[in-house]
Amino acid sequence: MAYRPGTEIARREVLHGLPWLECPVTVMADDGDVLAVLLEPGSPFTFHEHPFGPHPWSAHEAWGATTVLQLHRAGDAYGVWKFFDAEGFRHWYVNFEAPVVRHEECFDTDDHGLDLIVDPDGRRTWKDVADLSAMITSGRMTGEEILGVLHTAAEVSALLDRDDRWWAQWDEWTPPIG
Repeated sequence: MAYRPGTEIARREVLHGLPWLECPVTVMADDGDVLAVLLEPGSPFTFHEHPFGPHPWSAHEAWGATTVLQLHRAGDAYGVWKFFDAEGFRHWYVNFEAPVVRHEECFDTDDHGLDLIVDPDGRRTWKDVADLSAMITSGRMTGEEILGVLHTAAEVSALLDRDDRWWAQWDEWTPPIG
């Protein structure tokens, strides 16, 4: 199933089979393999009651001041996000997350807590590494699942080392004006 460009759908974070957070995104492109959606400033968050309690972002009513192009490739346990602020392109951001599961008007994923910021000059900064042990302690993920996240992180690092970025076709993309 591919989504039609221009369509608004929901991006949902689903933990242990139950929705936890959702917000609207707009489909920019979808060829059935790579899904590109736009998360715009002020996009409202909807939080769902969950056995794990409040979502970590529950203090926020909406997405912040950045515009984000999110790229999701079928089967990948990460998304690649392109961040923009008022001055333009800020950085790429690899969000390690569950592979996307598509539904008619939404798609599901779940944040795995590890992120990699890739600056325009290629410099890389790992983010939230210390949070991985808390993911196990809280029961959000198992030790085996965290090892899978770390394996995926090594694969992404190797792609970057070889400059073999499947998302490179989006390097020149900028958000629509207006």
